Amino acid sequence: MRVFVTGATGFVGSAVVSDLIAAGHSVLGLSRSQAGAAALRAAGADVHPGSLEDIASLKAGAAASDAVVHTAFVHDFSRFGENCDIDRQAIAALGEALAGSGRPLVVTSALGMLSPGRLATEDMVPPADAHVPRVSEQAALAFVSRGVRAMAIRLPQVHGAGDHGFTPQLVGIARDKGAAAYVGDGANRWPAVHRFDAARLYRLAVEKGTAGARYHAVADEGVPLKTIAEIIGRRLGLPVKSIAADEAADHFGWFAAFAAMDCPASSDRTRRELGWQPTGIGLIEDLDSSAYFPS
Repeated sequence: MRVFVTGATGFVGSAVVSDLIAAGHSVLGLSRSQAGAAALRAAGADVHPGSLEDIASLKAGAAASDAVVHTAFVHDFSRFGENCDIDRQAIAALGEALAGSGRPLVVTSALGMLSPGRLATEDMVPPADAHVPRVSEQAALAFVSRGVRAMAIRLPQVHGAGDHGFTPQLVGIARDKGAAAYVGDGANRWPAVHRFDAARLYRLAVEKGTAGARYHAVADEGVPLKTIAEIIGRRLGLPVKSIAADEAADHFGWFAAFAAMDCPASSDRTRRELGWQPTGIGLIEDLDSSAYFPS
């Protein structure tokens, strides 16, 4: 199968490319730079020049492929609403190119706001009053009625060497503030998965996923933030402390809402339906290593 992958040189997307090729598929990877193109060729993929805002390029890449995996997203939280709209338009372009074909379109969604404080499951849908501008799965699944095998993969905290997401943000804040902190009692939980396990789930969805399905790439259902802070403090030789909720913004800045987020999630249905079994190390073991604290 020839698979068009957006975000093909990113943290998750590059792992998806490698997994697809190792399983015998061919990959057409979207790239907006010469460096990205060189990385894709080195990985054994073909290169499709373009970007998330190049609608014609997205449609051409999708039309030339048997399946599409959309992992790209502009991770600039100062322009989050604008970037969510770019994502929505990109998904619409990919869906239009696949309409009526029955081909797979696998897009990326998130778990953070799905079910705060309760274990999120695959049958839950984003609350209508959540006012979250990222509508990846809604945009994709709207194409099921138009003959696209559209699916969404909801990602938790994805970890591994090269991570530049939420966990490294906590490490950087601890360094800047001179303390590794958590909010309140630190019992709030983050679900997590290793990037290679997440990559395998994208492939399984392409190969045998069901139209309209939402899959959870969750290995650790919920890691307490206090445990994460304790590892960061020990690794950096810094004190570990609790921050009151009304002081979180002063300590964490724009990251305060994420530091207080409690969003455990299950992947039971995903494992049953796709035969997905995570085999990578968990977030705690990975964090307590040279991947996050190189010597």
